[in-house]
Order: sequence, then structure tokens, then C-alpha cells
Amino acid sequence: MEGYCVKCKAKKEMTDGKEEVLKNGRNAMKGKCPTCGTTMCRILGKKK
Repeated sequence: MEGYCVKCKAKKEMTDGKEEVLKNGRNAMKGKCPTCGTTMCRILGKKK
């Protein structure tokens, strides 16, 4: 899945992506940037 890396300031394909539920009930995909290794997060939407 593609996400935005804040450190590289570019959209990239994240590695080791896992779907998680945030504490406000929304689904998010978390992974690592392939270039710098920073944690990336993409919010997917509310859980139904």
C-alpha cells in the first residue's frame, strides 16, 4: 500500500504493512519507509 513519508517528503510503497485499529475506531495501515525506515501511517476509514 502507498503512504506518505514525512521524512522523505514523498509518496512511497510501504514495507511490512499491517492493518491496525486506532483508539478512535478508525482502521489504519502502518508500515516502514523502504528508503529511510521511518514508520508510515495511512488512515483507511471507520470500521463498520
